[in-house]
Amino acid sequence: MNTDPIADLLTRIRNASKVQKEIITVPYSNLKSEILKVMQKRGFVANIKMHTNEHEKELEVTLPKREEPINLKRISKPGQRIYIKGSNVPRVLHGLGIAIISTSKGVIDDSEARRQKLGGELLCEIY
Repeated sequence: MNTDPIADLLTRIRNASKVQKEIITVPYSNLKSEILKVMQKRGFVANIKMHTNEHEKELEVTLPKREEPINLKRISKPGQRIYIKGSNVPRVLHGLGIAIISTSKGVIDDSEARRQKLGGELLCEIY
């Protein structure tokens, strides 16, 4: 049993990126799927496919070829949730990275949250 599935997703992507593995599989959840869609939109993930086995669904994630590994940092954890206001959305590395935020309008990145003036739970930072 995994107590923090988002941290597990980020760790799998981080480890695959370090050894330059192209394709990884992760157990399916709606939140993971939405996080991966934001990462795909910003170029940190190349492709996402959903596969259904006999008993479970899985996401197949294709990572792009990169010179340096992707840096992912889990911010809000099950033991300590971090919430931000729409006026206090952080900039990751002065705009070079992204923050992923779970808002009332869905999972979005920091630039979209700033544009819509939405706050929410700060899930992770990627750079």
